[in-house]
Amino acid sequence: MENSIKRGMILGFIGIVCFSLTLPATSIAVPYFGEVIVGLGRTVIAAIIVGTIFIIKKQSLPNKRQFKSLLIVAVGAVLAFPLLTTFAMKSLPVSHGAIELALLPLATAGFAMWRGGERPSKRYWIACTIGAITIIIYAIYLGLGQLQIGDIALIVAVIVLGLSYAEGGKLSKELGSWQVIAWAILIGAPFFIIPVACSISVDMLQAPIEAWISLFYLGVVSQFLAYVAWYGGMSIGGVAKVGQIQYLQPFLMIGFSVVFLGESITWLTIVLATIVVICVIIGKNAPVIKKELHFEDNVSSS
Repeated sequence: MENSIKRGMILGFIGIVCFSLTLPATSIAVPYFGEVIVGLGRTVIAAIIVGTIFIIKKQSLPNKRQFKSLLIVAVGAVLAFPLLTTFAMKSLPVSHGAIELALLPLATAGFAMWRGGERPSKRYWIACTIGAITIIIYAIYLGLGQLQIGDIALIVAVIVLGLSYAEGGKLSKELGSWQVIAWAILIGAPFFIIPVACSISVDMLQAPIEAWISLFYLGVVSQFLAYVAWYGGMSIGGVAKVGQIQYLQPFLMIGFSVVFLGESITWLTIVLATIVVICVIIGKNAPVIKKELHFEDNVSSS
């Protein structure tokens, strides 16, 4: 049992490290390849790998009900999140985005409760409110008195990916952990081929090697292999234990922005990131109330 938990924690940590490099890689690649190539092209790259694996494994097709859930995952994790974060990284520093994306676990927990027929408690909503206010104040402060459009894009990205994660987590019990994102990639990729092909230009050949490495990192690692490690770790070591590792993600992301992008980090950034992570921990661990319970039952159980 201890060995399984240890292996799960290691895999989960690898997954989080890989996810934490997504915004820095996006920030490096987007000036040379543009939003469409970076936002959608990564899925086309990942689809080649996934398609090859599925052919070798002779993977069976999902049923109609599963396909509907996979569409939700595809829209959030494969289409909306990459495009929105790519757009945001054109104007925002990675350390800024890291704080806003720190609310992702809280959004995922909220959608998971909703999809599971549960009603979040007051503690959850208080944690959400404090975390959201912290992020908005920080964004307005950096935006010299107003929210930038990149901030709005990241907030929407958190919402859509939270729903996608919750739907994918529920579906993974039937299809398997990494197969969910793999099918979502294959569903989305055919719709992306034409816009990606139309966005390719000869000038891209002049992009520096670090831009090419970042693009292929996004396609091979961020869009696919990171999910394999993350979901694999949770399946081996348990969702509750391994899931706690994601609290490290905003700090890892901020650290990578310093190492790879030379961004300067203030104490305010660290403090606010800590506040948001504490809100996420409180919110995720808040009790929930079943919708079917009567008011009297809720009072007695509390």
